[in-house]
Amino acid sequence: MIRPEYTRPIKVLVVDDSALMRQMLTTVLSSDPGIVVVDTASDPLIARDKIKRCAPDVITLDIEMPRMNGLEFLRRIMTLHPMPVIMISSLTQAGTDVTLKALEMGAVDFIGKPLGFITDGMEAMRDDIIAKVKAAALSRVRVRQAPNPPKSIPLPAASFSGRVIAIGASTGGIPAIASILQDMPSNAPPIVITQHLPEIFTARFAERLNTQCAISVTEAQDGEPLLMGHAYIAPGGQMMRLAKARQGVVINITQEPKVNGFCPSVDVMFDSVAETFGPRAVGALLTGMGQDGARGLMRMCQAGAVTIGQDAESCVVYGMPRAAYEMGAVTHQLPLSRIPSMLLTLCTKPSNAGDICHVLT
Repeated sequence: MIRPEYTRPIKVLVVDDSALMRQMLTTVLSSDPGIVVVDTASDPLIARDKIKRCAPDVITLDIEMPRMNGLEFLRRIMTLHPMPVIMISSLTQAGTDVTLKALEMGAVDFIGKPLGFITDGMEAMRDDIIAKVKAAALSRVRVRQAPNPPKSIPLPAASFSGRVIAIGASTGGIPAIASILQDMPSNAPPIVITQHLPEIFTARFAERLNTQCAISVTEAQDGEPLLMGHAYIAPGGQMMRLAKARQGVVINITQEPKVNGFCPSVDVMFDSVAETFGPRAVGALLTGMGQDGARGLMRMCQAGAVTIGQDAESCVVYGMPRAAYEMGAVTHQLPLSRIPSMLLTLCTKPSNAGDICHVLT
């Protein structure tokens, strides 16, 4: 859906040095009556002039281009005229690193260039590309701040004994998750995270976070136990669950179909947290389009867990947390800046079973 102020189609500027990619993106986006490609540009210097002339609502931006790379152009956009930008990225190791950096800098989302025959690949991605552009048009774009220094002072470990934090996110979740984990002390409760990302991205995302945080951040592995001071990122293309085992609670990683259109799915992870930890869990549903995680957060709430939804003002896209709030699955609705301290505070409470959903704090 286009927000009410869009009484006209969403205006998109396509910036890519490949004539074929410009043509294909124009064809795909123009197939939707709610979107119009107002122009294209083969490099950032041309794009700069066309931004002034066309005033696009969304830009799609290639990373590798002549005269100025996409990352530098993104930095200038976010400094001088913040607006929704979707990066066009190759699904390679180098492309992954640059894309993650772009998302940290303020890009709303990314589109991976299809492997193989590009025409068929773009057509197969049509619905996803259109959905991302529409979500970007609805997004709240902000200039990203430099990462916070990690908290190095541990809190009393006994306070967190037997607790777990579960976090789900999608569009806009890369910087949101980073800001939360950077505020976690080195002996924080175990944290399990599902962020909608392709397979090649999740390991690199975890590695980047691990260099920025006092806690250890890794891509989750099947069968590993939950440890204090550790955060576990669900692998792209696989489901992550928690399960009870002889040695305690362990992580299960499985290959299976998508749920709610996603793999990994936040709902799947939240459901398993409700089953294994019940009132000893705290759940947080962050920025993202769609409804994945809302039902699972409700199940956590019904199992006695305290649940947090990121508020509309601090979300890049207020979709997933809104769906959870509207179904009554949110105990506390908070701006992103208040979520880290609330997570830790809630993990020190003796019981969550008496909390009531929809308490705005």
